[in-house]
This record gives sequence, C-alpha cells and structure tokens, in this order.
Amino acid sequence: MIILKKNISFGELRRKISEARKRKLNWFNRFMLWLNYIAIVALLCSYAARFINPVSFWYLAFFGLAYPVVLLVNIFFILYWTAQLRIYSFLSLIFILLGLRSFFSYVQITLVDTKPQKTDVKVMSYNSMLFDLYNWSHNEKSREEIFGMLEEESPDILCLQEFYTSENPKSFNNKDTLTKFLPTTNIHCEYTTTLRGWDHWGIATLTKYPIVRKGKLIFNTKTNNICIFTDVIIEKDTVRIYNMHLQSIQFKKDDYKFVSDVVNNKETQEEIEHSKSILRRLKRGFLKRSYQSDLVAEHISKCKYKIIVCGDFNDTPSSYTYSNIRGDMKDAFIEKGSGFEKTYNGKMPAFRIDYILHSKEIETVSYKRIKESTTDHFPVSAYLRLK
Repeated sequence: MIILKKNISFGELRRKISEARKRKLNWFNRFMLWLNYIAIVALLCSYAARFINPVSFWYLAFFGLAYPVVLLVNIFFILYWTAQLRIYSFLSLIFILLGLRSFFSYVQITLVDTKPQKTDVKVMSYNSMLFDLYNWSHNEKSREEIFGMLEEESPDILCLQEFYTSENPKSFNNKDTLTKFLPTTNIHCEYTTTLRGWDHWGIATLTKYPIVRKGKLIFNTKTNNICIFTDVIIEKDTVRIYNMHLQSIQFKKDDYKFVSDVVNNKETQEEIEHSKSILRRLKRGFLKRSYQSDLVAEHISKCKYKIIVCGDFNDTPSSYTYSNIRGDMKDAFIEKGSGFEKTYNGKMPAFRIDYILHSKEIETVSYKRIKESTTDHFPVSAYLRLK
C-alpha cells in the first residue's frame, strides 16, 4: 500500500500510481485477485437468475437470493484495490454498473414527493398472517392493532394474503368486520382450506369500486397458495386486480435458528449438517414458485385491461419469479420508493418479497412501507393514477 505525503505534487502522484501499477502482485494479492474473479462470476450468476427458469438451472436461484451479499463482496474488492491504487478496482465496478437494474430494485432514492389527488387510487398489499390467529396469548390485541392500522390507512383497494375468517360466533368473522369499518365494502374471497364448515383460510381482495368479475388460478389442489383476479370499474375504466400468495420456503423453528447462528457466526457442526435440509427446502420453493409464476405470467399476458398486481411472492427482486410476473410492468417501489426496502419482518435477513406492480398505463404517485407490523410482513401501499 502507498503512503502519500502531505502537499504531494500532481506529477509525483501520477508517478507513484504508475509505479504501483507496474509492481507485481505478491502472493496474498494474487489470492485476493482470484477471490475477486469468483465474486464477479457470482455476481453474473445473480443477474442470470432473473431470466433463467430454476427448472433448467436451479442452482442459479441461490445466487439471485444472495445478490445483496454478493454485491457487498464486490464493493469490498473495489475499495481494496482502490486503496492500493490498482487498476483491478475497475473489475467489480464495471460488472456492478452492468447490473444497475438489479441494484435499483433493492435501493431507491426519491427526491420529490408527489401529493396524491382525490381521484388517485390507494392500493395496499399485506400478508396478515391470519390476523395473528395462532398467537393465542395476544391474538385479540394483535388483531385490533392490525384493524387499527388498516382503518388509519383506509385503502381503496386492499389485498390480503393469509386471510382468515369464521362464521363461528365464538371466533372472528374478519370478513364482515373489515367491510363494516373500511370503505372497501366489496369483497372477493377464495378459500384454500375450510374446517368444520365455518373456519376459512385463504386470500381476499377488498375494494370500494364495483366488482364486475371474479376468478382464480389454482396452482395445485395440495397447496395453500393461490392467485385471484378481480375486475373492478374505476371511473369508466375496467381494471383487473391480481392478488397472490406464492410458495413459501416453509422453514421450521430449527431452520430459522440455523440461519440466525450463521449470520452471527455461531454455527456448530450439527447445524452445518442441518443446512442440507434448508437447501432442499429452498430448492423446492424455487421450483414451485417458477411453476406458479409461469401460470400467473401467462394469464396476465392475455388480459386486455389495465392491471394492478399485489402479493406476497416469497421471492426477491433478483428472482425468476419476480422478473417473470413483472414482465414489462412497473414496480411501485422502483417508481417512487426510497432507501433500502424490506418487507419481510421475520427471523431472516431483510428481503423485499411483497410487491405492488402495475401496467405502464398507470402512474405511481407515491409508495410507502408501513414500518410497524404485528405479523412477519410489513404492509406496502401506493397511490396510483390511471392515465
């Protein structure tokens, strides 16, 4: 490493840089250069993960999932070589610049906030985690907090994943309750599971606009994942709203503990062996979501209306799932989001897996993530303007 003197002349600085470039790499820097090459290959694989179906090359999906980490490693190498005035600092920089689309799907800067107009449509997507149904000790409190948040936000279109309701007088009739205190009095529910004839688990789209058609895409009779579409009339336009919940990783408590220990460098030999089970779950999730996203993308491609897509994709912006469903649509976060976005609120690294997408004929006026949540997802909302 070169130590620069104070008041060094520009000519002398150029000479020192030239000497540094000509100087041969020592064994450690040669090793670091090879690691840099590996990091660049990993970065390219993370870019490819957006476009290659995991059915063909499932291992690429892991690189897409790891994109934020791979990006940070490449930034480290830029700083490392820059500190030594080495031209190798341009290696990672060039490939990061080639993948700016991936970068800006995670990080955004919005300098000007646009105020919504009365005619703009407020859309919210939220995985309600069954309104915290299984948190027995604080269930009612959590439910009231969720309802309070929804009432405060008062969206015009509300897409709920992991929806639960019951006609049992001793349980929670969330369907009726929501339509009573929200302006979204029209509701489209589809259930993937019904027990005892009155307890229902599924998905729901609520809207203040008239519903003219309802439909659903069933991925598999053995899954709780589903996609529904709801055609509504907004002013004189017919707009189709897609609401979906795609295949989750289905981690168990032990899996979350393993990931937490790895992040905190506390892994044991037993937990390292446990990683094989996690890899199998990840692979299964990648493959199932690719199939589900193919069905959704095909259905969207045949729609002649303006489209709004909401949902818990259970996959990141560097995934085939996201890229496949998004197609040429706009992402509300990319249009008007700010900062590093995460929507998952569980015991995993921060990921953006909940989305609001829309047709090019629709404009994003504003976007936000509600920062407080009693479930393992943060709600996201956007004001949209129909052109």
